[in-house]
Amino acid sequence: MRIAKSSLIDQGRNGTYGTAAIALSLFVFAYSARFGQVSILAYYALWLPLVLIDYRRVLGNYARYSWIFAFAVFACLSVFWSAAPSLTARTAVQYLSHVVCALIAMRIIDVRTFSRGAVLGTGLVLVYSLLFGVYHLDPLDGSYSFVGAFASKNQLGFYASLGVYFAFAAVFLLGERRHWLVLSGGVALLAAYALMASQSATSVLTTAAIVAVALGVRLLQALRPASRRNLFLAGLILAIAGAFAFLNAGGADLVLGAFGKDSTLTGRTYLWQQGFEAARANLFFGIGYQAYWVQGFSEAERLWEEFFIGSRSGFHFHNTFIETVVETGVVGLALLCLVLLTTILGHLRRVLTRTVDPDSAVLFGVAALLAMRAFVEIDILTPYHVGSFLLYFSAGKLTEMRRASHARSADRSSMAYQRAAAEPIAGVPS
Repeated sequence: MRIAKSSLIDQGRNGTYGTAAIALSLFVFAYSARFGQVSILAYYALWLPLVLIDYRRVLGNYARYSWIFAFAVFACLSVFWSAAPSLTARTAVQYLSHVVCALIAMRIIDVRTFSRGAVLGTGLVLVYSLLFGVYHLDPLDGSYSFVGAFASKNQLGFYASLGVYFAFAAVFLLGERRHWLVLSGGVALLAAYALMASQSATSVLTTAAIVAVALGVRLLQALRPASRRNLFLAGLILAIAGAFAFLNAGGADLVLGAFGKDSTLTGRTYLWQQGFEAARANLFFGIGYQAYWVQGFSEAERLWEEFFIGSRSGFHFHNTFIETVVETGVVGLALLCLVLLTTILGHLRRVLTRTVDPDSAVLFGVAALLAMRAFVEIDILTPYHVGSFLLYFSAGKLTEMRRASHARSADRSSMAYQRAAAEPIAGVPS
């Protein structure tokens, strides 16, 4: 049986394959620690072989993506000064190949198919966690929380947040109907339940915030582009003023208290302080990508012991910016922030200036969610993680959207010039 190329690599025609590939990728990102290397190979098998079908269409011109690859390439270069060069070399290559897979997915899958795959994938992840999940004791605060099939409640909470957001985006931003409307509603309910069961303050708060952002984007798209900027600026000023008033009134302690937390965020403020101290030792280039949390290194061993991490693995500074400075210095931080901020601001600009752009509306919400979580997690800093896949997919789509807009503008200018050249000049016989 022959399979048409269009069913695999043509946007709009590969809906079945694209939806399944995104859903399976999310499942691998969630549970690769459980299923091991076989699941990672399956992830690569979903994307890399597509290059053999039509490498020009699948890969495109990577010179346009230099700003996207900058951090991943710098992470690879950090092997030359890394405190653990073998570990840095392996994980940096994994991260770079992960970025390549995300960009391949971006080239062949449109945003609607991507959103459908994300809804289906988060649904599968949450169903598996609810069927085979367990409760873990948090030794810092003495509480039990549902972690699903993960090692951390924060990861379960993250997938629940993604389930809520993509279900909302599918219905209210992309206008899904019929069976996708029903499926999105079911996944949203399942994700809301998992979110409450996880008791992850980070995930609950960021989910509420990103749904509010998505509602705001939906409202903005109902207005004319000329009115959007003023309304957006007014809303941003009100939101900042309200946040300051809320914090000054002690609202933060009330919210944290509702989740059984204190002002130290269950030791995270101390962990951040330790991260700042570690960053000062190698401020510009860092200790090497993924080279801090290594067994046998004294500081890592000390922090594992203080935070009761018996496995001596899977720990971090719970802040993307601090973790990045420690591993790759301020240079690496600047390169990673370039990707994150350019993606957010680029999609926001398209939302504010274009008549209707549901694709950028969806991807702006994704980037905004990752930015919010960056202050308390490291979702975009590691390979085979759903956060980094979402970031680079969104960044790549922004580049492609800009290129398409420029091409259309050039075509319109060319047509206008041709029409003007064809018109007779007054007083000159044709």
